[in-house]
Amino acid sequence: MLRLCLSPLDFCFRRRGASDFLLWHTDLKPHASGDFSIAVAQANYSLEDQSQVFTSPSATYVGVYDGHGGPEASRFVNNRLFPYLHKFASEQGGLSADVIKKAFSKTEEDFLHLVKLSLPISPQIASVGSCCLLGAISDNVLYVANLGDSRVVLGRKYLENKNCHVEAVRLSTDHNVADEEVRREVEALHPDDSHIVVYSRGVWRIKGIIQVSRSIGDVYLKRPDFYRDPIFRQFGNPIPLKRPVMTAEPSIIIRELESDDLFLIFASDGLWEQLSDEAAVDIVFKYPRAGIAKRLVRAALQEAAKKREMRYADIKKIDKGIRRHFHDDITVIVIYLDQHGSSSSGEFKQTAVGYTTAPVDIFSLNADESEKSMLGSVG
Repeated sequence: MLRLCLSPLDFCFRRRGASDFLLWHTDLKPHASGDFSIAVAQANYSLEDQSQVFTSPSATYVGVYDGHGGPEASRFVNNRLFPYLHKFASEQGGLSADVIKKAFSKTEEDFLHLVKLSLPISPQIASVGSCCLLGAISDNVLYVANLGDSRVVLGRKYLENKNCHVEAVRLSTDHNVADEEVRREVEALHPDDSHIVVYSRGVWRIKGIIQVSRSIGDVYLKRPDFYRDPIFRQFGNPIPLKRPVMTAEPSIIIRELESDDLFLIFASDGLWEQLSDEAAVDIVFKYPRAGIAKRLVRAALQEAAKKREMRYADIKKIDKGIRRHFHDDITVIVIYLDQHGSSSSGEFKQTAVGYTTAPVDIFSLNADESEKSMLGSVG
């Protein structure tokens, strides 16, 4: 009988073949008004990006949740936000800005409850948070809601000299104090605090700590009463707060889709740190649909490698955790809009209900599949 005798180092090199074991993707699936593609690259030791797509004959929901301080908040949102959207939409007779706000508010409320329960055992959970980007298409109307700096960009066609081109239209607001307008907004809310936004470690940060001004979680920056809890004080020396310095109130836009609207790119800031809106839209416009989200992720990784005078082939050999020094977790979901055509997936989109969610941890998923493959090859 042949025995499998591999050292951890041997297994590590076997994993580092042609595939990037920190990359996961779904090439193409149907939704009610077209196709969609999704891809995720892991950089952190624990994947902090979470994402999901829900499809039905009447609606399509997209969620991108970019965690910080740990994966707990983004995973929590991944399990709670969509159910609340469905619940409140059913109760109020359809999707609306009010339904979306209620879903965000209830998700934030539930996470606060989790933090209170977890505080004696795991006080660091009070410093965990997540950006949230939600998209919903129903009755040819697009709803976008966001907290933080994940972003959705529309690819819209236009004619010039009888040639078809595409323009990038940003539909979401980046709640990041790197933006001067956001800094002014935060400073206006705290006129008595001259240090509400400070330049720290090469970027602007709220209280010298965090760049985004809106999120789910980050309870230690929203609940001054937590500082009076001796259990929380064990976590460190929190800054004194007179009032919350962050909020979970989403920005919401509602747009009726038009015939010139071709596709939507939903992505965490890991993509936008590497690619401009225009560069991402050009890639989606020029290349085939199948695998388009993966193509965007790889383009971002190539840019990250170029900044370090490396190749993508070098980047993909770097382990999780260490790779965070080269790029962030990256999530991309491309939604094609075919109101006046048909998707490449045929009649499926007219009757099916589907749910696609990215893996909780890509490295673990791919490592398990590789191990199974090796075991099968020597059995």
